[in-house]
Amino acid sequence: MIRFGVIGTNWITNKFIEAAKEHPRFSIGAVYSRTEERAREFANQYGTEMIFTDIKSMAMSDEIDAVYIASPNSLHAQQAITFLEHGKHVLCEKPIASNAHELRQMISAAQKHEVVLMEAMKNTLVPNFKVVFDHVHKVGKVRRYFASYSQYSSRYDAYKEGTILNAFKPEFSNGALMDIGIYCLYPIIVLFGKPEKVQATGVMLDSGVDGAGSILLTYKDMDAIVTYSKITDSSIPSEIQGEDANLIIDKINVPEKVEVHYRNGSIEELTQPQSKQPMYYEVEEFIHLIESGQTESKINSLTHSLQVMEIIDECRRQIGVHYPADEGM
Repeated sequence: MIRFGVIGTNWITNKFIEAAKEHPRFSIGAVYSRTEERAREFANQYGTEMIFTDIKSMAMSDEIDAVYIASPNSLHAQQAITFLEHGKHVLCEKPIASNAHELRQMISAAQKHEVVLMEAMKNTLVPNFKVVFDHVHKVGKVRRYFASYSQYSSRYDAYKEGTILNAFKPEFSNGALMDIGIYCLYPIIVLFGKPEKVQATGVMLDSGVDGAGSILLTYKDMDAIVTYSKITDSSIPSEIQGEDANLIIDKINVPEKVEVHYRNGSIEELTQPQSKQPMYYEVEEFIHLIESGQTESKINSLTHSLQVMEIIDECRRQIGVHYPADEGM
C-alpha cells in the first residue's frame, strides 16, 4: 500500500479521497490541519488515527510514503518542498505553485531527493483525453485549438455582497486563470507544446484577482484561443480544428464525450467509458510512477507544468494580476 498523508480538509480533499479509495494500493496514513480539532474531525471520517498540526513533523513521519497537497495555492511550494526534502512523494493540487520561480525550486528538490512530484491535473489523465491525444491526427493539419471553461463561482455571490473569500484573494495566489483557465492551458501544452507568443486580456476584480479572461496563443502554423471565467457560466464545447476535420471535446475540464466531425458531414464517435471518478486517474498515474521507480509523469510532466506556469506568469503580467508570492522573483 502507498500510505498518503493529506493536507487540506476541504471539499476537494474529500473528492480526492473518495476517488482514491477505489485504487487497491491507496491508503490514508495521516491528516494535517492547522487545528487539532479539525484534523481529528476529518480523520474520523476515514478511520484514520494519525493527525498533525505541524507540517515538518508530518514530513518526518515514517507512517506515510506520499502526500496529497490541497492547501491554498500560496502554500503549495513551501509545503511540497518540505515533504520532498524528507523523501516523500508529492501529488500537488493544481495550480502546482504560485509562479514558475516557486515551481523551479520544487522541481530542484524533487530531483535532488529522487522522489515523484506531479501536478494533480485531472483532465489530461482521464481516458477521454488519451482518446484526444491518440486521434488528433485525424483532423489533418491543425490550424486552431479552442478551449472554453467558465463556471460561475458560488463564492462570487458572497464577493458581490462584500465578503471576499479565499477564491478571490491575491494573498492566496487565486483568481480565475489559476483556478479555471489552467484547465484550458494544460491540454494544449501536452498536445502541441509551448507557443511562440502569448497575448492575454482579463476582467479584473477590486480584490486584485481576475474574474475572467481570454488568451491568444500563437504557434508557427496555428493559433489557440482560450476563454475562462469564474463570474459567468458557459456551455460551449472545446475543439481542435484541422484542415480535414474538427475534434469536438464536450468539457475541457473533464472530457466525457469526444467526436471527430469530418468535412464530408460524417461523425466518428471516439468516447471511451470512464467508470471511475475523474480524480481516480491522477491517483492511478501517481501510484504507478512510485511503484515503477519513475520520478516524473510523461503527461503531467514537470516540463509541461513548468511551461504552463510560465504562460500563466506572462498572462498575469499582461492582465495586471500580482501576488505577494511574486515578491523577490
